[in-house]
Amino acid sequence: MKKLQTIFAAALCGAIFSFTATASAQAGLQGYGTVIRVAGPASYSLGDNVWHPLLAGKILPVGSLVRTGDNGTVDVVLGQSVSMPQASGAFGQPSRISFAPDSPVRGLIGYAPSVQQNVVRLTPNTTLGIDKLTITDTGADTVSDTELNLKQGKIFASVKKLSGASQYLIKLPNGIAGVRGTLFSISADGTVSCLESTGGGVVLSIVGADGATRTFNVVPGQTLTASSNGQPTAISQDDISYLNGLFAQLQTAYSGTEVDFSYDNTQVYVSPTLGVGSN
Repeated sequence: MKKLQTIFAAALCGAIFSFTATASAQAGLQGYGTVIRVAGPASYSLGDNVWHPLLAGKILPVGSLVRTGDNGTVDVVLGQSVSMPQASGAFGQPSRISFAPDSPVRGLIGYAPSVQQNVVRLTPNTTLGIDKLTITDTGADTVSDTELNLKQGKIFASVKKLSGASQYLIKLPNGIAGVRGTLFSISADGTVSCLESTGGGVVLSIVGADGATRTFNVVPGQTLTASSNGQPTAISQDDISYLNGLFAQLQTAYSGTEVDFSYDNTQVYVSPTLGVGSN
């Protein structure tokens, strides 16, 4: 896999992405994932194989793993800093504040649709690792380096337009993919669909059952089924409609950091002598 990643990265630079600059000597800032929606069973690990329940608002450092169970869905913003909005009844919002084994954790998270965020949606029975996430300010531009590890399942991803020296890679069990300014889906078996792109679509390098490595460029409006070992074909109109609706949800930005507790107006009195309370 190491050799495959090296070959793919070189091909990606020369053939598709034309990286024109390198980061300055300034060290990149470590990014992280912010969980913005959770529906159904989902959990996370900090790389120690200990799994914890996942809530909206959880901050995931590099090295974390996220997995979903049957009917589980998780949306994660990948970046440097996400200001969480006030509660607004959004999809996946917890009903109350809950605690987790590590911090920081926030609850009661809502969202407001906008644009220009790198967001990933995990579908049911998916395991995704955040292997690398750095952001470097070169003075003239912002360079980001993102590497995800899709161990099983399927993700939908909205990747904003990146600077020339940035990269966004998704490692698979038998290959690797690269994107830039793209709305796409990808499965662990290498099945890819590309809805829109400002940077050449999805470049996929995958090792087939015969041991041969094949590279595909899936451009907007195309899908590639890994099991076919063929060329990309047109996405059906029904699938395009579905993807348009899904990616409208993933175009998400945030403002405001306060949590709104107005949902609960309960008042509790505890007697200082009897030790019992009443609502």
